[in-house]
Amino acid sequence: MLAFRGEAHVERWCEARRIPQGAVFGLDQAWGLGREWYADKLSPEWHRATPEEAEATWARLGLTGDFWRLA
Repeated sequence: MLAFRGEAHVERWCEARRIPQGAVFGLDQAWGLGREWYADKLSPEWHRATPEEAEATWARLGLTGDFWRLA
């Protein structure tokens, strides 16, 4: 994950390196993802998310599109 000032900065960075642009999301979504993804990591009941659970978590946070599909 890389942090940028805005989408225009992402586009320039990708163009300069000739790499395709991945998913772009804001700090609120990044914070929500970290909070949800690691909330129970230290719990004895923790289990690795299934692909379906992971996609559901991402969708709740508005992280949708081809980049976020595991299937």
